[in-house]
Amino acid sequence: MVWLSSGIEDIGDVGDALIGVFENPSLLIGIPLALLGAIFMSFGAQYQHRGVTKVEALSGGAASGGLSLAQLGRLLTRPSWVAGTVMLALAIGCQLGALSFAPLIVVQPLGAIALVITTLLNARISGHKPTKRSIRAIILCVGGIFIFVTIAALVATDEPVSDQQLITILLILAAVTIAFAGLWIWLRQRMSALFYILGAGVMYGFVATLAKVVISRIQSGDFEWLTVVCIVALLAVTGIGAYFVQSAYSSGPPDLVIAGLTVIDPIVAIVIGLTVLGEAASAPLWAYIGFGVAGIIAVLGVFDLARNHPQVVSHSQELPIQRGSGGPVDPAHPKTGSVRITEAVAKVWPNPPVDDEPRTRKNPPQS
Repeated sequence: MVWLSSGIEDIGDVGDALIGVFENPSLLIGIPLALLGAIFMSFGAQYQHRGVTKVEALSGGAASGGLSLAQLGRLLTRPSWVAGTVMLALAIGCQLGALSFAPLIVVQPLGAIALVITTLLNARISGHKPTKRSIRAIILCVGGIFIFVTIAALVATDEPVSDQQLITILLILAAVTIAFAGLWIWLRQRMSALFYILGAGVMYGFVATLAKVVISRIQSGDFEWLTVVCIVALLAVTGIGAYFVQSAYSSGPPDLVIAGLTVIDPIVAIVIGLTVLGEAASAPLWAYIGFGVAGIIAVLGVFDLARNHPQVVSHSQELPIQRGSGGPVDPAHPKTGSVRITEAVAKVWPNPPVDDEPRTRKNPPQS
């Protein structure tokens, strides 16, 4: 009977905490802003992906080792990519606004709603309808993240960031950046979309953390040299993350990229919030167990989606490999993944929402 009484008391405490969350006016502003940012992220990802695939098709080759400087320059000439970038800028603005009202580990996981929207958009545009396996993977991603955010909303608190904590974050960021740079240089020609998705998710997790620190310090009037260093690091990591995202678009469908970002990004930010910033220092043991279980579920969902995404499976079946008794595909002119995506888009969406048609030879795209 003792354990039953204790369990009832715990349920009552959780219920009181949940009611307190909805009575918090800051959270009631921060959460809708985060959801609005997720919508902008979904549409921005779709437009940027379209721009990247067009640039890759016009340049005549796949970006297996990441986008080149020339391809990055040509992105600025694609109206669809520019439109997507504007939408992502609006998404970042909404997220920064949400961070100014709510704790980091509450705002970050809400981006998972972007995965659902992006999946529906990509299915409409590419013609690859979600399969049972891909839907299961998406449910794992979104379900794991929403379990995460529910627990975070119950136990998270805003804590001031000390200089020592900020220095610790910057040192960890430097080590992580060096590690990713080394792997990229060493294995660049063999990197898959998952590497770029993982790299972008980790980088953007630090972006969210640094942005939260900068906002907090500006609000408190604590603007000194360490804050300036934080802003410089924020801009540098944003650029690195953006490069990884664009390279991921060139080798994977947009909803797979968003799946990785909306899972890995918040997990990194939340781990930093838990271990360095102390945003859940008073959380009970069950909360940490819940964080671990929810994180594992969400990450498994990403890997499951990478294996069973209908667009990825379709393209893998078109590789120039002889199967069974069928004849081999012509290896002299294999189609790149992005070209196949572009052809699928052209069949379903022949008239793009912006003037983004390839230029003729007389007026080639400028680099």
